[in-house]
Amino acid sequence: MIEIIPYAPQYKMLWDEAVAESRNGLFQHRRDYMDYHAQRFCDCSLLASDARRRIIAVLPAHVSGDEVSSHRGLTFGGWLMTQRADMAAMMEVWASMAEYYRSRGWRSLYYRPSPHIYHRYPAEEDIYALYRAGGSLKAVQVSSVVDNSCPRGFDMASRQSVRKAAASGVEVGESADWAAFWTILSGRLQERYNAHPVHTLDEVLMLRERFPENIKLYAATLEGRMIAGVVVYDCGTAVHSQYCASTDEGRRSRALPLLYRHVLDVYALRRYFDFGTSNEDGGLVLNEGLIRQKCGFGGRAVAYNAYSIQL
Repeated sequence: MIEIIPYAPQYKMLWDEAVAESRNGLFQHRRDYMDYHAQRFCDCSLLASDARRRIIAVLPAHVSGDEVSSHRGLTFGGWLMTQRADMAAMMEVWASMAEYYRSRGWRSLYYRPSPHIYHRYPAEEDIYALYRAGGSLKAVQVSSVVDNSCPRGFDMASRQSVRKAAASGVEVGESADWAAFWTILSGRLQERYNAHPVHTLDEVLMLRERFPENIKLYAATLEGRMIAGVVVYDCGTAVHSQYCASTDEGRRSRALPLLYRHVLDVYALRRYFDFGTSNEDGGLVLNEGLIRQKCGFGGRAVAYNAYSIQL
């Protein structure tokens, strides 16, 4: 029998242990990451235990109105499942979850599972349980991913950009100058999209301090000036480009191709490198210029799916 337990701070250790043991959980799903912006969300995360009172899965989630989401404050993350959460168990977990949320008056669930490239071991029992419960595809975003077991490599134009940047004196490497990069990033987002980074500089510095092995900044400099940067999330099986931006001088110097060439070399032993999505409006708009650049670096499409289901 499955017991559903609403998350509370006293379960933090149990939660983090389950994430570490899970087949599809990442450092972003640990409470020290999730809770940095806890004040922005009404948390309704769940733990599921089996008949022996062992935690077999956890669900990062929050509620807004009568809709539960898994979890819009994260890039993705549905049920994070241990090896004990087999298909039969997850069918029970799903039914118990739906009953629990319905009993609180919540009517629908917006569900975003971890893409398969982030699984340490196959973990799509939740997708089948969702289908059986009547869920439907709600949104699809396209991310560009390099498979390091058989990389395609840079195309000719990107290789030429790498050579041009190196010849012009651009240098690349890990950086600790987060403030300089945040100035570049914020200016670029404001200029192009009238938007701001999801994280403030103080927030990303706090997360970097909590997860120093997972969150790193790599930068391209010219005569000592930062002209481009990439923030990388090392998730174990896959590495994710969380933010990237360059100045006008960086674009003229072709700094990003050289910088990404360096970052790909640093993480060559990881199975996947994920350049991130190239969509707007929930996937309905494709930024063709951006995805063309990522394809030039060897990336090919992996879908980030989101589903909806009435509870």
